[in-house]
Amino acid sequence: MTGIPLGPGREFDLIRAIASRLGTVAPALGDDAAVIPIGGTNLVATIDCSVEGVHFRTDWMSHREIGWRAAAAAISDLAADGAGLTGVLVSLGLPGGGEESNAGVEIMAGIGDVVQEMEGTVLGGDIVRSDRVIIDVCALGTADHPVSRAGARPGDRIWITGELGGPAAALAAWSSGGQPAGRERKRFVHPVPRIAAGLWLAQNGARAMIDISDGLVADLGHIAAASGVAVALDADAVPLLCGTSLAALSSGEEYELAVALPPAFGDGDAAGLFRDHDLRLTRVGECRDGSGVHVTLDGRPLETPSGFDHFR
Repeated sequence: MTGIPLGPGREFDLIRAIASRLGTVAPALGDDAAVIPIGGTNLVATIDCSVEGVHFRTDWMSHREIGWRAAAAAISDLAADGAGLTGVLVSLGLPGGGEESNAGVEIMAGIGDVVQEMEGTVLGGDIVRSDRVIIDVCALGTADHPVSRAGARPGDRIWITGELGGPAAALAAWSSGGQPAGRERKRFVHPVPRIAAGLWLAQNGARAMIDISDGLVADLGHIAAASGVAVALDADAVPLLCGTSLAALSSGEEYELAVALPPAFGDGDAAGLFRDHDLRLTRVGECRDGSGVHVTLDGRPLETPSGFDHFR
């Protein structure tokens, strides 16, 4: 195996420690969502928290955009499990003061926008006072063919949807005091959960799947760790919206899908497989015996950042 192996990060270590402490009361911690067999199908549930100053800044985004993005992050976890969206529950924390009432309404309007686009429903929630804006979204859906992080096998190919680099470019522009270009800004504030793509991939042989939220290398590290395989990633093959291949490897909050598919998938018409979704699907690597993620660029081993880690 060539390349430099990269671990899945401290968040993954913390989840493993929590799972160990809870024991049999929490047997399935560590995946994108909980899968519960019910009524001949599977209920899929996930929860995602967005915190002001960590996931967004109100001087960069409107409150409606903040709401969309928070809900899209949770719904994306359903896509990664091959589930459709039923609806969302929202806990909203707002600082005190009358001016925050409109902010709360606009945040919920943004949540409603993305839920409606994904053909779901806002089911309810809770509002509390907080020292900053906090949006906690629980997304619920169903899946006939749920896909976890743990099914990849040596020989499987790694594919990703869409193009990477936009959110990283937007953050770089804001952080330097500028404004991002239109398409980069849109990719950051208006990510589209790949619900339709996740359902299609689940029905067409996906063995392991994850949404790219912490960065491509970090998230492939989660698949590698959960599946007990190594992932060989060709950085030159990663499709770019903008920026460089190196930057795209750690660009988080993309909410595209990375998926392990059997070797025969795509033979003969790889470019046309996703035509109905108007979405690019690109092969970027493969699974092998071993562990970790091994990255090459220009055919040479590459050491890269592992992506976003809340506890770094």
